[in-house]
Amino acid sequence: MGSPEAAYRATAGGALDVDTAFYDRLAERTEKRSLTERFVIPIRSGRAWKVPAGHLFRIVAPEGPQVGDLNIWNLHNPRERMWASRTRQLQSAHVSRHDRLWSTLPYLRPLVTITADSLDWYGVDAEGGRVHDLLGTRCDPYVNRMLTGEDFDLHCHSNLTRAVLPHGLTEFDVHDVLNVFQCTGLNDQDRYFMKTSPARPGDFLEFFAEQDLLCALSTCPGGDLSLPLWGPDARDPIEVCRPLAVEVQRPDPELLEGWTVPEPAAYGNAHGLRLRG
Repeated sequence: MGSPEAAYRATAGGALDVDTAFYDRLAERTEKRSLTERFVIPIRSGRAWKVPAGHLFRIVAPEGPQVGDLNIWNLHNPRERMWASRTRQLQSAHVSRHDRLWSTLPYLRPLVTITADSLDWYGVDAEGGRVHDLLGTRCDPYVNRMLTGEDFDLHCHSNLTRAVLPHGLTEFDVHDVLNVFQCTGLNDQDRYFMKTSPARPGDFLEFFAEQDLLCALSTCPGGDLSLPLWGPDARDPIEVCRPLAVEVQRPDPELLEGWTVPEPAAYGNAHGLRLRG
């Protein structure tokens, strides 16, 4: 007997259909791009950056396996931000090429579309692990204190908080993440597990900005997650921590022909309310 159909399915030509030829052209025509920004994020830190609509950005593992926790907001309206749970339903719990990261209500539109993934070969391993995870969320000092009784200020939640402060955002704006390069799944008890990241030096995940964006990335203090972070065998995994790099690229205008910034959801926002005379 086959597995059940996905619950969230659109009619043909609907919002979930992706013009794969357009995004494949963007990915393939790298000679028609210009690099506008490149920087390296050191271990156990975070950084925020802006990406104009119609640009591409890559997250790169320059020295090998390292997990990165990604947040994305509409640059002009941070209330519109990445919605991890709806993206899991509309796309999948682990994302790759042609998948989109969707924004929160009442906007519900793509923030980015993934154009290239050098780990798309990984698929599903023997234990059910997959990469680029939306199942879990960022590590944070609150749960760490709860599990260990100790304070540690360099968790991804804290790294992202420090990263966005110069942009007028706070801890309350940090949200559920895309765990880039992270390999995860659910075990036989339906509990979340994490495995060593399979990223190799030079591996990358590439995104097309569907809107003007503010992005923030934390280099996870767990590094490649090959060592346990909590429990009786836990120890400081700083030896398996590595930097991540970010590259922002502007494609030639000819590659963007026919593309427009997605409109917010068309729902009329009545919510069953009516004014009474």
